[in-house]
Parts: sequence; C-alpha cells; structure tokens
Amino acid sequence: MKKILLSAALVMSLFSCQNEESINETNNSSAAAHRGCASNEVLDQQMRENPELAIKMNEIESFTDRAIAEGRLVNGKVQIPVVVNVLYRTSAENISLAQIQSQIDVLNKDFNAQNSDYNTANNPYSSVRANVGISFVLDAVYRKSTTKTSWGTNDAMKKSTQGGMNPTSPTTKLNLWVCTIGGGILGYAQFPGGSSSTDGVVIDSKYLGTTGTATYPFNLGRTATHEVGHWMNLRHIWGDTTCGNDYVSDTPLHNTANYGVPAVGHRSTCTGTPLEMYMNYMDYTDDRGMYMFSNGQKSRMLAIFATGGARNSFAQP
Repeated sequence: MKKILLSAALVMSLFSCQNEESINETNNSSAAAHRGCASNEVLDQQMRENPELAIKMNEIESFTDRAIAEGRLVNGKVQIPVVVNVLYRTSAENISLAQIQSQIDVLNKDFNAQNSDYNTANNPYSSVRANVGISFVLDAVYRKSTTKTSWGTNDAMKKSTQGGMNPTSPTTKLNLWVCTIGGGILGYAQFPGGSSSTDGVVIDSKYLGTTGTATYPFNLGRTATHEVGHWMNLRHIWGDTTCGNDYVSDTPLHNTANYGVPAVGHRSTCTGTPLEMYMNYMDYTDDRGMYMFSNGQKSRMLAIFATGGARNSFAQP
C-alpha cells in the first residue's frame, strides 16, 4: 500500500522534489524524442506563490483517502463539457475542428476502455486495467490570433490581460488551451485545488488529437489523456522522484520516467524489483506505448467528483 497521508510541509517537500535528470533531459532534447509534461513544475511554482495551496491539497488527499476507504465515490456517469481555446499565430496552429474532435474521441475511448490497444497482448497488468467511466463532450471552441511564438508554462495563455483567453465556467467545464508551449513541453495541467481562474489543461497544437498537425510519436492523442489524468488528481507513475509515491496502491514503484516504448518485461531497481507499468497513461512513453489506467487510479479520479470532492461541481446535473 503506497498511499500515505502527508502533512502540509511534507506535501511541499514532495512536490518540490523533481527528477532533475529527467527534466533536464527533456528540456535539452527534441520533443520528438521525449515526452515533456510541466504539470508538477507548474504546481511547484503555484505552491511557492501561495503556501496555503499545500494545505488545501493536503485536505484533498485526506478526503480522497476517506472517499476510497468508505466507498463514497461518485455514482453514475460523469460527462464533462470541454471548452477548447485555440491561440494561433500561424495557420498550422489554428487547428481544425476535425483535429479537436479527434482529441475528444480519444479521451472518450481512453477513459472508457474503448481504445483499440486496451486489449494489447502480453500486458502483465491486464487484471488491474480500469474502465474509468467518465465521458467528454465538446462544448465550444474559441479562437484568438496572437503574435506570440511560444507561451511557456506560466499560465499566460489563460489570461486575457497577457494576450491569452480567460477560462469559461471553469467549475463546470474543462478548459483546454491549444497553443505552442515551447521548451520541449507537450502539455501541462492544473491539479485540483488550484485557482479556478487558471484551471484546466494546456496542450501544444502539435500533439493534440490524431490528425492535422498531430506529430509522431505523440500523434495518438495521449498527451491530453495524460494531462487530463493530472487534472483529475493523478501523479506521474514514478512519483516525480526515484522510486517515488504516486498515491495509488496497485501501481508498482518506478525508478523514473520511461521513454519511447520499453521492452516487455522491463523492471525497476526499486525495492522488490517490480515489473514497471510502463503502459500506463501516467508514464512518459510514446503515445503508442501507453494504453491503460489502473483500478487504483480510477478510484483516485472518481473521488474528486464525489460529494465534497474538489471537482464535485462537474458531477451535478
């Protein structure tokens, strides 16, 4: 059982403990070689700017523990409206509606165990594969022309005062910003507990959906699946430190992130040398190498939509 309750101070320490080797390797290589997700770095910055966020997130962890232990998870089907905010300088960045819809389709398949690779042969973790049971519907698409060549990860794309677009109804709609991020970052998300004024997910336009500008090896829409996982309170499977904690009981310890598509049977050198769950959406493998959430991750995600959960407003009629 990996999940433990952390004090606010320990939460701060955990989130600031990044795997520097992996981060530097990502930023110093081309995006085509390695997946780059800035969710934890953005969270770390938000905590430095607002120490009370660590306390709030610790409360969310406590609630999640209780909701899972007591079975108080959301009943029925949660359908999440998605607002897509496209910020473009070039015609290529002004992605088509078909490309946007292809991403919504991927989210629906991946979160409902309908992805074509869900039944991949020789998956050693097939017994804990999860059908999360959350669906997504495209609510609106907004577009804005810009002169910016890249936006970075300081949430500027989410603020009209900085040339971006403010979120639409962020307590009841998932806002997804599509833009050129830069720095080798494919996407990032805000975890539950942060400000509603910056809540949502950011995806680089070259890695959204399965058509148009979607670029191999991140051309199957799994960047958004990964980032929406963060938005639903999932951590990277290696816990963002060597043999770290992702607060999920049925995922094994990982040394660090996996890249590319690991060979079948890849094991970590963590305690017990477990077989790594490198096919999990919360690893860093290429899109074609990730195809499942675990049951423990499902419980963790559903807990935030339960009564009293951080995203319960999304589960209301």
